[in-house]
Amino acid sequence: TLFPYTTLFRSRTSLLSMNHRLLLLFSISICLSVFSIAQKTQKQVLPNVIYIYLDDMGYGELGSYGQQKIKTPNLDKMAAEGMRFTRHYSSAPVCAPARACLMTGKHTGHSYIRGNYELGGFEDSTEGGQMPLPENTYTIAKLMQDAGYTTGAIGKWGLGMYDNTGNPNEQGFDYFYGYYCQKQAHNFYPTHLWENGKWDSLRNPFIYVHQKLPEGTDADSSFEKFIGTDYAITKMADKTMAFINKNKDKPFFLYLPYTGPHVSLQAPKEDVAKYLGQFPEEPYLGYKGGYAPSKYPLSTYAAMITYIDTQVGEIFKLLKDLHLDQNTLVLFSSDNGATFDVGGVQTEFFNSVAGFRGRKMDLYEGGIRVPFIARWPSKIKAGSVTDFPSVQYDMMATLAQLTHQKTPKSDGISLLPTLLGTPQTQAQREFMYFEYPEKTGQVAVMTGDWKGVKSNIKKNKQAPWEIYNLKNDPQEKTDLAAQYPALAAQMEKILKANHRHPHISDWEFMDGKLPLKK
Repeated sequence: TLFPYTTLFRSRTSLLSMNHRLLLLFSISICLSVFSIAQKTQKQVLPNVIYIYLDDMGYGELGSYGQQKIKTPNLDKMAAEGMRFTRHYSSAPVCAPARACLMTGKHTGHSYIRGNYELGGFEDSTEGGQMPLPENTYTIAKLMQDAGYTTGAIGKWGLGMYDNTGNPNEQGFDYFYGYYCQKQAHNFYPTHLWENGKWDSLRNPFIYVHQKLPEGTDADSSFEKFIGTDYAITKMADKTMAFINKNKDKPFFLYLPYTGPHVSLQAPKEDVAKYLGQFPEEPYLGYKGGYAPSKYPLSTYAAMITYIDTQVGEIFKLLKDLHLDQNTLVLFSSDNGATFDVGGVQTEFFNSVAGFRGRKMDLYEGGIRVPFIARWPSKIKAGSVTDFPSVQYDMMATLAQLTHQKTPKSDGISLLPTLLGTPQTQAQREFMYFEYPEKTGQVAVMTGDWKGVKSNIKKNKQAPWEIYNLKNDPQEKTDLAAQYPALAAQMEKILKANHRHPHISDWEFMDGKLPLKK
């Protein structure tokens, strides 16, 4: 008589077990789904990062930094919608070391590359680039790869060729397009650019830009031979759009070292035409510092900057169209100050360095103080301005904190608290250090409002310090070294603690010789 009840009990027990299993499987499924959504959300929270890095743009060449003659509406809008830095510095006053310090987070007392060490010529057959970054260098691109970013570089590299250790594809960039060699970048109408180590032919004949025209030349035809069909920055802009479109569904880091307004003075005719008649100008025939002759040097220089500004506007439009605008941090700066009036450039006319002393190749403010704008609509307060002293070798620490990674050993500090409007959590710095072995041999140290500069060290190893108070004297007109000997002693102490012997004797300008190897 118990048999039916026993069977029923077992049947119910089996049914309950099945329900428990189904419930368990359902719960696991829900958990996995939640975990998957959480993972996707985490990936989405990581912002895209675009770093636009112009070539020889002076501190005063944007409307938002006081420019009156050159139109830069898109970059001015970027500043109005983001944060503008008024005391931001390049790590070096020329191309290659500035880029090396940006990539590695090291100042020029520690950097592997400290000057423009050339390895080839201007012709296609002698293209050799500059001294390459060594193998296993840890760059900001590798940092971003470690955080799960797809990385790209489009523009001028200047840190090695595709066939040596400096290859950007081996230094953290998944994609590269542009010039490897900065001498090739003297021509905006080259026969080719490079895409991941492969030659990309352009519709331009070879142009040797460092040539002169006869005195008195005025004919349009004489200048037209320096203008080709495919403008390099247009090609870079096209590749930029393609990269963003291709990687819109995942976090990306895009480094854009576009080559203007570095000479040669070359721009599309229709863009130069927009400035014709506005400036009193005479043809540049190639006699002051070389580079391509230009019939309208002032109009062309202005057009080069405005043309890049237009491309920046297209980037912002695309980000908005793809709904990436709110979650993309866009940064803008320059590799050093305005050039020293070669190739037809007239920095006094445009007030390119905003009244600061010095130009490119100088460690005075005009050579290293550069514009820096950051825009991230969901995080950075629109229209904000900061005078917090910052330098490009801070980017390693900044991007590490941004991507929630342990900060690699570097000479910089993270600027993220300043960017996010929390200055109370901003790490303070003791000093910023700069050295430049080329030209006369120079060193600069900044601590707070004070700046020390040493020049002509190649000739005089005991060169005295010049001391300036940048708050009261940003133009560095009044040397206060005699009044503040303790400050000069402090600067010397910082120099001795931060200068390491470089790996080549050409860059050892302070001690005169390299130490003997043990």
